[in-house]
Order: sequence, then C-alpha cells, then structure tokens
Amino acid sequence: MPPLPVSIEIRGETLDLTPLRVGELPAFVRAIRPFAEQLTTAIDWLGICADHGESLLEAVALASRRPRLWVDGLALDEAIRLAEALLEVNADFFVRRVSPEIDRVARRLAARTHATVGGMPSSASSPPATATPRS
Repeated sequence: MPPLPVSIEIRGETLDLTPLRVGELPAFVRAIRPFAEQLTTAIDWLGICADHGESLLEAVALASRRPRLWVDGLALDEAIRLAEALLEVNADFFVRRVSPEIDRVARRLAARTHATVGGMPSSASSPPATATPRS
C-alpha cells in the first residue's frame, strides 16, 4: 500500500508530499550528501543554508518535485517548513521501509560471504619466522 501523502500549504498552494521514489534517490542523495550528517533531531536549518545552501535548495526541489526556481522564490519560513515536511515524509520512509530492507540484504550478503570465505583457509599473513643466513 503506497504511503499517504502529507499535505502542506505553501503560498496558497497545497503540496501533497510523498516519499522519494527509487529513481529519484541518486540525485537526492547527491544533493544532501554535503550536509547529511547535520540532519539530526535538532536541525540547524540556518547553518545548513549558510554552509550548503545550493545543495539544500536542490534537495528541496527534488524531494518536493517542484522546479528549482519555484523553491528559490520561497520565503525563508516557507522553505524551512517545506524542508521539515520533506524530511519528515522521507525519514519515515527510510526508517520503516528502506532501512529494514537494506539490513535484510546486508545480512544475506554477510551470510553468503561468510559461507564462501569461511570454508577457505585464511590468507597467508607473513612468511614463517625463520632466520635467513646472511653472509
């Protein structure tokens, strides 16, 4: 069942925000990469805007599926409300749907790797510690 959209009104227009789709992720991840570590529970939007403003605006445009020029024309409070709503919509998506799937795949790959590597002898680390006669 697809997630229900979260609606937010910006400039008298109602935006129905839904989580990113797989095809949108590469561009979005590239956009948020510079400030991804700052997306915590207490987000300093002004700091992110000051340090990574262009990337932030690109991420907001991608996630809201609105043209970058539309995002550029928002008032600061509108942009912050939109960014928070987009984070909320997509954080839930990542936590509930993407993260468990990534964990499941990682466990499966780890088990497969362990089964493949586990049966093989360990790699030679160093030659035996024998003294080589020197003349």
